[in-house]
Formats: sequence, structure tokens, C-alpha cells
Amino acid sequence: MKQKKGHGLFITFEGIDGCGKTTQIMLAHQYLTSKGLDIKLLREPGSTTVAERIRDILLDRRLAIGDLTELLLYQSARAELTRREITPWLEKEKVVLCDRFFDSTTAYQGFGRKLDVRMVRQLHRIVVGSTVPDLTLLFDIDPNRAFQRRTGRADRLESQSKAFFTRVRNGFLEIARKERARIKVVDATQPIDKVFADTQKIIDRKLKVYVDSLV
Repeated sequence: MKQKKGHGLFITFEGIDGCGKTTQIMLAHQYLTSKGLDIKLLREPGSTTVAERIRDILLDRRLAIGDLTELLLYQSARAELTRREITPWLEKEKVVLCDRFFDSTTAYQGFGRKLDVRMVRQLHRIVVGSTVPDLTLLFDIDPNRAFQRRTGRADRLESQSKAFFTRVRNGFLEIARKERARIKVVDATQPIDKVFADTQKIIDRKLKVYVDSLV
């Protein structure tokens, strides 16, 4: 598959904890790699030395972190990831897949923590500049069903209440309603293979903008 010149392709995977997005991003990575595309697979927060250290802090159940501190830690990790990984890879006209990006912060810290959403979005602009996803896949699921899927001990964020995750889910859906061109909602209650079939169709439509031909 030959990529077009001028810009890479930036796809983000979003949703509440337990929605299955991490499984879907791994399947997408395998699929796109099989097409001969150069893929950078990333996660937020994380994927750089500094951002992974910040991730450890954010997910540590032993720590009591204030809402504003939490927001700024996420933005700091994002600034590091964007500068060191995302932007340089896109400048090489490659494909970036990222497990979460700024929509998660809007949903979790803006809607979930009830911080000023306008302020949160202003920070996004400062941190990422013009680096915005070309496509965002939102895997939608009811928090009750998402809770049933979880295995292992919950981290600090996963330990929040169902009321919190309901606000986060509603926040994601509101963001999607306002940005229909970029954000595509996928029914995450379906079996994994059906979810990926829907995901693949959406990705394939976006790929046509960035490639000369499909092999």
C-alpha cells in the first residue's frame, strides 16, 4: 500500500474503561501492518520515559491526587508524547495509532471531574497545537456492562464510581455529537469480531484519503 505525500494518518481510540478499545487498537495495528503501512502504536498516558513515569503516578491507588493536579499531569504527559513521538512520526507521513488522546481528558477531567470544559480545551490547544486526530473511534458501552468486563485489581481511575463513569460516557457522546466528521461511534457491546468489523470499515474509508491504492 503506497501512502500519499504530505501528511501521515493519526487515529485515536477512545471510550470508558472496559469498553474494549485496547483490544481493538491491537487488532487495527495487526490489520494495518498487514497492509504494509508503517505504524507507530502509542498509549496515553505513556509511550515515552517521562510519560510512563507520569502514568505510574496517575494510576497509583495509594495517591490522593487533586482534580486540577490530575488534569495537569495528563497534559504534561501528552505534551511529552506529542513532541517526541506523534508529531515527528506524522511529519514522516506515517500512521499513528494512539490508545486515548485529548478527548479522554475532556471526558474524564472535564465531564467526569466537573472541571471547566472550556479551560480543559484551552489547555489542549496549548499542549498539542495543530496535532489533532484525523479519525477518532469512540467505543461506546454502558458503564454497568463495562464494569462486568474488568479483570484484576482496579487502578486509581478504574476505582471511580459508576456515577463518575456515567458522566464520562455522556461526555464522550456529547463530544462525538459536536464533532461528527472526526469522531465515529462504535457499538462496543457487540462481540469482539463484530466490533472490529465495524472498526475496520471506518478505518478503510479514512485510508482512502491517505493512500494511492489498496492492495
